[in-house]
Amino acid sequence: MATLLGSESPCTGGKRRHCNGNVVTKFTASKITGQGFSRGTQLPGGLLQERDKRAKWHGIPTLLQRLYESSHPNSDLSHAHSFLKVLSSQLSMEAMSFVTEDRKTAQESTFPNTYTFDLFGGVNLLVELLMRPTLTMQKKTATMNDDLVKDCLSVLYNCCICTEGVTKSLAARDDFVLFLFTLMTNKKTFLQTATLIEDILGVKKEMIQLEGIPNLSGLVQSFDQQQLANFCRILSVTISEPDVGNDDKHTLLAKNAQQKSNASPSRAEVNQVTLLNITGFIERLCKLATRKVSEATGANFLQELEDWYTWLDNALVLDALMQMATEEAEQSSTESSDESSLATSPLRHRLPQSMKIVHEIMYKVEVLYVLCVLLMGRQRNQVHKMLAEFRLIPGLNNLFDKLIWRKYTASNHVVHGQNENCDCSPEISFKIQFLRLLQSFSDHHENKYLLLNSQELNELSAISMKANIPEVEALVNTDRSLVCDGKKGLLTRLLTVMKREPPDSSFRFWQARAVESFLRGATSYADQMFLLKRGLLEHILFCIIDSGCTSRDVLQSYFDLLGELMKFNIDAFKRFNKYVNTPEKFQTFLTQINSSLVDSNMLVRCIVLSLDRFESQTEDVKVFYIFPVVEVLSECCLLSYMARVENRLAFLFRLINIINVQTLTQENVSCLNTSLVILMLARRKAKLPFYLNALREKEYAEKYPGCLLNNFHNLLRFWQRHYLNKDKDSTCLENSSCIPFSYWKETVSVLLGSDRTSLCAIASYIDEPYMDLDRDLLED
Repeated sequence: MATLLGSESPCTGGKRRHCNGNVVTKFTASKITGQGFSRGTQLPGGLLQERDKRAKWHGIPTLLQRLYESSHPNSDLSHAHSFLKVLSSQLSMEAMSFVTEDRKTAQESTFPNTYTFDLFGGVNLLVELLMRPTLTMQKKTATMNDDLVKDCLSVLYNCCICTEGVTKSLAARDDFVLFLFTLMTNKKTFLQTATLIEDILGVKKEMIQLEGIPNLSGLVQSFDQQQLANFCRILSVTISEPDVGNDDKHTLLAKNAQQKSNASPSRAEVNQVTLLNITGFIERLCKLATRKVSEATGANFLQELEDWYTWLDNALVLDALMQMATEEAEQSSTESSDESSLATSPLRHRLPQSMKIVHEIMYKVEVLYVLCVLLMGRQRNQVHKMLAEFRLIPGLNNLFDKLIWRKYTASNHVVHGQNENCDCSPEISFKIQFLRLLQSFSDHHENKYLLLNSQELNELSAISMKANIPEVEALVNTDRSLVCDGKKGLLTRLLTVMKREPPDSSFRFWQARAVESFLRGATSYADQMFLLKRGLLEHILFCIIDSGCTSRDVLQSYFDLLGELMKFNIDAFKRFNKYVNTPEKFQTFLTQINSSLVDSNMLVRCIVLSLDRFESQTEDVKVFYIFPVVEVLSECCLLSYMARVENRLAFLFRLINIINVQTLTQENVSCLNTSLVILMLARRKAKLPFYLNALREKEYAEKYPGCLLNNFHNLLRFWQRHYLNKDKDSTCLENSSCIPFSYWKETVSVLLGSDRTSLCAIASYIDEPYMDLDRDLLED
């Protein structure tokens, strides 16, 4: 049989029927081995035409031959463009079927058009054609007009959508990826370039280094606001750490090992620094995030949004549609632009107005995401300073009622998980990104007071003055020119909509996280009272006890928020007792806590710490406690319950038993710290031996001697490695407990003591035959 390899001519005559069936096989093999034919232009036209109809290639190989022959250097590229247009029309129809509901035809075809195009070298040919000006040594080369470049990029993108492997093969070519960024300087080809880059970077094995892009600073500064917003879609891939699954589900043991092996900054961290060094970059993002848009009217607006987002792939596709709509509007002088006519006309005539709203929302999703990632990075303080200076928070506050949280019926909300990458509408994505930004902005940072307006800051000062306690330093230092405007600050607006959410709405999770972040850090009595006066505690208790909420994520976020709200605040416990005023309510509350200690242990920690603080109070009760401590201790059902040592021991047993070193994650490591808090407070009162002996007795009662204490011993050894690492920030533990970190370290050292005669060492309570059941768990 004649071969298709080397320079031999294809078979002729009677042998043709044997080799025709192998054309696809030979091309596929050549892609793998690098030997043999590399493109369809190497086959005779007659053979391709004869085989075309039977193979359903739709003339694509022949068109590629003509495209190749007409695209040689110094040739008239207008002929090449005409052939490419024909190819583009065939491929675009197939691509459209992939991004709409009509996917069946293209997927069932044995050799879809895009597959055939790639098989016969079309993808490589277009890459070569685009990059030719950068590769040739000739001073004069044929100039590619913008339309030709756009069509080349569009065809490549269609191939990426429809043919498996094309995107990965393009991503493997670093020279081509960097070259694409140079095309973004041309506004006429920007959309097509950005769409293709986004697709490629999404599958690239190694994250691109932004500093390798030629003149990145000049490129970004040349963008208009629309281009910059779209560029954020690309940036989001380059500044986020690779997604290896849910962050909370990865064990700390594995994370620590990875950090140990990768001591240098990651590519994402380097890229973040690169962006922050671009003059005016953050300021422009703040302007994009806070700019206003036209308000849509009419009751059908939300349904209209739903109709659009079900098939719009991203903001780039929407940009193309907006461009088309603008061009059509310019050509037609008969259509009225009056807003009332837009509201009453058929759906297709109202699209431009609705598209503007969705357009802006999708832009803001991307911008808020980039700002959020930068806020969580190593340059957090630098980013914070710039966001404050450019008035991001006041700007978002002004958009809150009109755009971020417009008033509409709760039935339009859909319940979905809190994964920020979930496939949901622009409206939902926008709200979640907004709430994540607030959470990152407030968390353990003095700029959190920018979420209030001047009147609300005065209210905090008045609370402190009435309680005869000094104002928090961060509050005193807040620049009043940078706080929110209007009658309500952003935090107060958030509380208002939070109370209106349906019980299981996923927004509740993010809302609670955002409010909790405002309280996190060193406990502030004034901050707590500010929220208590607005009914937050009663709302949380309603959600936990009376609303019928079953979402574990929502309940966990409310437990955490409740713990921060009540910690060391005697008035909060009094309010709790007033709401939970029957044994049935209290039992429901306990049932919710006990149903998942991983979710509720932060609240348990708050109650234990608060009880210890209240018990330590003498007759010299501080002025800011509205109700006498003794009265609250005796009357509050929650404090009375935790005051019983058997209940504290029951929590301690379960906290130690539900975790081990191999299963510790960022989500459940709090259980270890809560168990440590219980034992630290016992040590302060010289009761540590009593608690350790109780653990030993529990082991024997359960007929598992040594199991609980050996597990706890291993957990504490891990705690030392994890928290005594020089890169770890221990202030969170110290601020959340008001226990010096030195006492944390000292207590762990005492518990891990090797002296078996010490009554405070775990080793003293494990009988010799059961020592170190899990000796090798921490071995490297």
